[in-house]
Amino acid sequence: MPGVSPQNTKTTDRPNIVFIITDQQRLDTIAAHGHPHMITPHLDDLVKRGASFENMYVTAPVCSPSRASLFSGTYPHTNGVFRNDEPWPWCWVGNLADAGYRCVNVGKMHTWPVEGAFGFHERHVTENKDRDSPGLPFYLDNWDKALHTRGAYKPSRVTYRKRADHKDAMGAFTWAHDEDLHPDVFVADNACWWLDRYPGTEPFFLQVGLPGPHPPYDPTQEYLEKYKGRELPTAIRDYDLDSQPEPLRELRRNHLDNDHDAVVHLENPTDEQLQHQRAHYYANCTMIDDQVGKIVAALKARGVLDNTIIIFTSDHGDCLNDHGHSQKWNMFEQSVHVPAVVCWPGQIEAGKKIPALVSLMDFGPTIMDYAGADIPAWMEAESLRSLLEGKTDIGRSRVFTEQSDDAIMTGSKFVTMVREGPYKLVHFIDCDDGQLFNLEDDPEERINLWSDSNHSAVRQKLIDEILKWRLESSRRTQGFVQMLAATGKTA
Repeated sequence: MPGVSPQNTKTTDRPNIVFIITDQQRLDTIAAHGHPHMITPHLDDLVKRGASFENMYVTAPVCSPSRASLFSGTYPHTNGVFRNDEPWPWCWVGNLADAGYRCVNVGKMHTWPVEGAFGFHERHVTENKDRDSPGLPFYLDNWDKALHTRGAYKPSRVTYRKRADHKDAMGAFTWAHDEDLHPDVFVADNACWWLDRYPGTEPFFLQVGLPGPHPPYDPTQEYLEKYKGRELPTAIRDYDLDSQPEPLRELRRNHLDNDHDAVVHLENPTDEQLQHQRAHYYANCTMIDDQVGKIVAALKARGVLDNTIIIFTSDHGDCLNDHGHSQKWNMFEQSVHVPAVVCWPGQIEAGKKIPALVSLMDFGPTIMDYAGADIPAWMEAESLRSLLEGKTDIGRSRVFTEQSDDAIMTGSKFVTMVREGPYKLVHFIDCDDGQLFNLEDDPEERINLWSDSNHSAVRQKLIDEILKWRLESSRRTQGFVQMLAATGKTA
């Protein structure tokens, strides 16, 4: 098919913005960030040509709450989205559209309603890999339709339960259909197709939501072969599970009793089973890396690469059996600390590393800042532009993560994490126990200092910071609440 003529695509000095968000990608998945077990040449190139945030934390360790926060610039307790499949009240993409951007989503955003406009001119939706469970809302997305057209059935817990290895594979299976039907490949190919075909000349905001490496962990055999026999990080297992707060023990029991997202969590997996799971997960990340390479190549072919900001990050991470846990729904670093790269050669310093504490939702006002769009004064998110451009090296004093009334994290009605300096505290509203870690001395979070008398002052200070933050949040976001009320919506 004929492509867009490169000389006809740039009519403004305002940058195009490509926002690539994966689902459930851990911090240790980019080789250039100091993780030599990974094979990620395209992401490595973005890192070398751009800036990396070394301390990027999500606002919620669950898909939709994290994304609703990201796309509203508000915390879950402000926008009211604590669980998947809850209505999103507002999205800043409309501000980009008002500023003259062509706004397009290809892939996953995990909005509710699934295909609501949310300010986009176009949405080409592909959602979660595993949506066949009868307990989940029914819908057919673009990927479902493509699979059906090809006579293929979407792999999910429904199909994987029929396999003889279902109970031993821990959610790690090799992709069985044609590679172009793999969800990450399908989404990336559609994004490249849009870049090739769209005839408009206005600046564009293209959000690409890659469904992986969320389970089922399902790379093709070609990518799995790259990790055959490769030395991978071993799971953090030398700790006492009985020492974890009761809500986390309840979470673990939930995983042992249910195959969430086709992952059968094992109480005592063998080293071989852990290697099997991690090889599939990291191989899926390498598949994603190649899709990023395709998108960069498509931008170059369109003639807009030099005037495009590329942002790569994820909505949360995955424990992969670290600390005895499956997936997310907890506040361990593997769940809440994610990779984040911003690349705009000539405008952002190449190879820059930014150690400041920042929040994933801060990407919202950052994108609006570069686009020249209006940024609401009530936003709890903060633009990262000054950090990216070296005008300051000071980020947030502390970052917060929260979750409430989750369908899987059922052991606590409300969980809050705060990170300040080297310390990270996790508070359960209905449990006397909590977690307190010194991440400088104990980066793997093996030593819980919650009951250590030498750290009682630190513990109380951080609990007090949660109270101050919630009070300040209510004051700051009054304008958000009033805006929703004026439009007949509620948070």
